[in-house]
Amino acid sequence: MSDIEGPTLRRRRLGAELKRCRESAGLTQQDVSRHFEWHSAKVTRIETARVAVTPRDVRDLLTLYNVRDQGYREALVELARMSRERTWWTDYRDIMRPGNFVGLEAAASAVRTWEPVIVPGLLQTAAYMRSLMRSGRPDDPQEHIERRINLRLTRQGRLRSERPLEFSAFIDESVVRRVIGGEDVMAEQLKHLIEVSKLPNVFLRILPFTAGEHLFLSGPATLLEFRETTHMDVVYMEGLAGDLYEEQPDMVDSYRQEFERLSAKALDHRTTIKMIESLLVA
Repeated sequence: MSDIEGPTLRRRRLGAELKRCRESAGLTQQDVSRHFEWHSAKVTRIETARVAVTPRDVRDLLTLYNVRDQGYREALVELARMSRERTWWTDYRDIMRPGNFVGLEAAASAVRTWEPVIVPGLLQTAAYMRSLMRSGRPDDPQEHIERRINLRLTRQGRLRSERPLEFSAFIDESVVRRVIGGEDVMAEQLKHLIEVSKLPNVFLRILPFTAGEHLFLSGPATLLEFRETTHMDVVYMEGLAGDLYEEQPDMVDSYRQEFERLSAKALDHRTTIKMIESLLVA
């Protein structure tokens, strides 16, 4: 059990272990729900880490699954305790999207993201964020907008932390050409992209208009990777109709391969920076 993986990843590890134990016992999720007289979806939510599970529930589940190894039982109970710890983003739950992307990002060792319309959140300036949120959430009180900005700025701390996030951002050429918030705000944003790209763990690549079609034309996508538990890697896709989390290893691998193909089409780091610089003097 890693001390740095955080409660979100621990919850996912616990869910995966409990699912393995259930399947080894030859029980279905419906069997378990009937046994404990739980809501039919509770077992699914536990195994997919959608809800936190109590240490008592873990003990009861392991007993039902006939798991007798005391050391293993106690390890999973402890994992349940640690997965319920309070986190820095707990105070922002009311303004966060469902699914706890922030928790996954906080636990990830590497993130690859594709953005076809706007600058990725981890690379945005506060003024750029404010302009986006005022146009995208016109009915939000100013207090909520400022809290959303604070949340995003806090997330950006991973780029410069003691355990820095390896962040690879692929953006469409239109992202740097689209003026958000006016000329001054956009100029500040472009300068920030140049500056943050100097970090050794940040890799910014522009996909030029000439690159043609690719799988990600349908919208943004993010691959979150966990170095010590690669089977926990997940793809996140944000949409107006709802967010999608793809966790099946074979599907995650297909998205990983698509990011490699995207990388082959994108401008290299030096050419990317030169394009951004040219827009600042245009």
